[in-house]
Amino acid sequence: MNPLSHPKYDAIILVAFGGPERPADVIPFLENVLRGRNVPRERMLEVAEHYYHFGGVSPINQQMRELVGLLEAELRERGPRLAVYWGNRNWAPMLGDTVRKMRDDGVRRAVAFVMSAYSSYSGCRQYLEDIARAREAVGEGAPEIDKLRVFYNHPGFIEPVAERVREALAKLPDAALIYTAHSVPVSMAATSKYEAQLKEACRLVSEKLGCHDWRLVYQSRSGPPSQPWLGPDIGEYLRELHAAGTRAVVVVPIGFISDHMEVLYDLDTEARALCGELGLNFARAATVGNDPAFVSMIRELVLERMGELPPSCLGSDGPSHDVCEPDCCAPPRRG
Repeated sequence: MNPLSHPKYDAIILVAFGGPERPADVIPFLENVLRGRNVPRERMLEVAEHYYHFGGVSPINQQMRELVGLLEAELRERGPRLAVYWGNRNWAPMLGDTVRKMRDDGVRRAVAFVMSAYSSYSGCRQYLEDIARAREAVGEGAPEIDKLRVFYNHPGFIEPVAERVREALAKLPDAALIYTAHSVPVSMAATSKYEAQLKEACRLVSEKLGCHDWRLVYQSRSGPPSQPWLGPDIGEYLRELHAAGTRAVVVVPIGFISDHMEVLYDLDTEARALCGELGLNFARAATVGNDPAFVSMIRELVLERMGELPPSCLGSDGPSHDVCEPDCCAPPRRG
């Protein structure tokens, strides 16, 4: 697509990771997630227990249903008039099934909003591959689908995060401020701006709060010990803070849009329990969820792509590129 062109769309598709909605879904869901990856089955069964701890239900799908309704209302009231669809990478409604429905509904050209604020292979390029695979499976008549840019520095993301951090700090005013994101292999981080974008998002939120003392750490690593991943791990950092005399922490899952299992279990369960053992007071800032500013941001990104609104962003990075180059967020090097 020519970056200077301003295409018109007849639909938007929300693209998400997906999650199980009952205990029987958990293992098939995890098998979808781990397909093609060298992860021991024992590790998969360990992660399955995290889901069973919450009744085998991830909150992601229900949030997506609510987001579809909110975005439909936003577009109906303010325009543009677009049909709203939703498809997942790993669980129903699967992306391929949704693209097939779009074709059957007569959609010719759509824009995709991916539920990931940052650039990385798993958060950007892999979704482009998923979309291409879905279109190929549907075949003739499959709609063209253009992905919207990442939004880590958009006011519609930063401002709701800041408000949630402010609420958490009100409970523990003297707490150490810790931002968390999903760790990825160092080889994956090297092919994208993931780390730099996370640090900028943390800086922008902290600036709004007038807070200059913060730290970005990582969570939920799943690779073998021999493979370098981004760190430090949140557990390691909590122990460091305790040893240094810190008495309270506010944890901000800035790398997540909603309460994924990695938030509910790795933070609300494991990190909270560790803080209890260490004697640290713990508060966790809520995720952005379906905040009205976030819903409006999606509409603004569509209008921006259509040439009807100038790009909006905070900080000095400027808006992320609107059209991904072929080598953008390339797959990590193996071995």
